[in-house]
Amino acid sequence: MRTSSCRAAARWGTPVARVELLLTPYDPELDPGVWGPLTDCRAAVWRIDVLAPIGRLRFSAGLPLRLPEGADAGWDGGQALAAITVEDERTRLTVGGNDEEAICWAADSGEVPQRWAALIDGVDGRASSTWGVDFGHNHGLAWTLPPLEVGDHCELPVVAAWAPATDESANTWYAVMPSPSVLLRQVTARLTKRCRTPEAD
Repeated sequence: MRTSSCRAAARWGTPVARVELLLTPYDPELDPGVWGPLTDCRAAVWRIDVLAPIGRLRFSAGLPLRLPEGADAGWDGGQALAAITVEDERTRLTVGGNDEEAICWAADSGEVPQRWAALIDGVDGRASSTWGVDFGHNHGLAWTLPPLEVGDHCELPVVAAWAPATDESANTWYAVMPSPSVLLRQVTARLTKRCRTPEAD
């Protein structure tokens, strides 16, 4: 389903879950006095409502196995952010979303099950963990979520931002940090404004 000329939503119903994917333009509202302008920024929000127990659920945002000639990809994460940046002589692209810490913290806002907050103590042991974020040799990001139970609700954001490679302000990195609540709030506000504004003849 396309919600506007630039936004799209897809929904799936299965015996174990109802899943929704929203794809939308996103304005990170970076301070122009600090950050250079982005070429563009797009976001995806996965939402899942659980109908039966799910032991393992995996989302991913991948890059081509063969990057364009001259392009280099590398891990670019930070506190609460899992990210990969791809850059050549003309363009810098950053793809990011929640890391393990951010997933645990999201329990406070209801974006993930409340019990996941208790998992924060184990996020440093990613090598032996049954859940977490994998950056796949810098060819994308994959999120394996903790087990889900009946009635759980989960939201996972993924944002891609790109800008000229000559910009040294790290604007793409700061652009890919929003929570699902921030993304959905912006989408809702813009759709409401669009509905209230009469179209010109």
